[in-house]
Amino acid sequence: MAAAASVGRLLVIGELCVDLIIATGDDEIRFGQHEQIVPRTTLTMGSSSAITACGAAALGIDTRLISVRGDDTFGRYLDEELRRRGVDPSGVRIDDSLPTGASTHLTRPDGDRAILTSMGSIGTVRAADVTAEDLQDASHLHIGSYFLQHALQGDAPALFGAARAAGVRTSLDGNFDPAERWDSGILTLLPHVDVFFGNEEELTGVTGAARIDDAVRELLGIMPQDAVVVAKLGADGAYAARLSDGEVERVRATVPPLDGELADTVGAGDTLAAGFIAGMLHGVPLEDALRLAVACGTASTRGSGGVGAQPDWETATALAAHTTVVR
Repeated sequence: MAAAASVGRLLVIGELCVDLIIATGDDEIRFGQHEQIVPRTTLTMGSSSAITACGAAALGIDTRLISVRGDDTFGRYLDEELRRRGVDPSGVRIDDSLPTGASTHLTRPDGDRAILTSMGSIGTVRAADVTAEDLQDASHLHIGSYFLQHALQGDAPALFGAARAAGVRTSLDGNFDPAERWDSGILTLLPHVDVFFGNEEELTGVTGAARIDDAVRELLGIMPQDAVVVAKLGADGAYAARLSDGEVERVRATVPPLDGELADTVGAGDTLAAGFIAGMLHGVPLEDALRLAVACGTASTRGSGGVGAQPDWETATALAAHTTVVR
């Protein structure tokens, strides 16, 4: 793939929060006022939307985030981190009536984790926070953690419809639904979504299908012509699917070999999404966008938290060259 260049602006709309990553080791968490010594605690950038924005910026993509934060220590930390990582934070609204959202991740050596989230400002970004100039300047519009975007959900179809009418490509990462209802209007939004990201639990949850392949077929039947579903498969990589002459065409990428031990899997899927979007903005074929996506997601697991090891374009493309793609 060619070297990174200016290929259009990515506009990300969604939540903004800090992540507190606590590596618990192999011991079970005990209550009853037991003090336990853990290997590591990390304060870092959190939230699916912001992690995807930072991952795209690391790849050289001009990226702007539309979100909400509180006027507090966590909020100011996030503002500094976004600027340091090359994301334009001028679209982040400050609401001094709310604390900035925060998630505590209790991680295990095998990559599994429990997530404890205090919502605060999470879920308060609105379609009205997006200006006409934002859409005019964007080439791609992405929303992460759909099921947390309570104030945005009702207006998201109109926002995505307006974006697509203006020639802006759209993508959506549903992520987990804490209520486990898998609704919140998402099926109404999907006809306006060009790329949908999800893992097996999320894709089958949204559709009610028993198998991931059945879920992907059902989703493609709802989405626009030429839409793509990117199924995140964790340690098994990912596959991208689209309809071709009424049949589902799948391309699968396996995880490339990578030096170093797994730190955690926090934000790996969000960084994978950043890689795929970057590939699309560069106009590379589907197979290459998927290679880049899986390379980015894999690289991110070698650092603590979602943004600790996000690769730049040179690193990601070098790693993508060793990623196997099969049909």
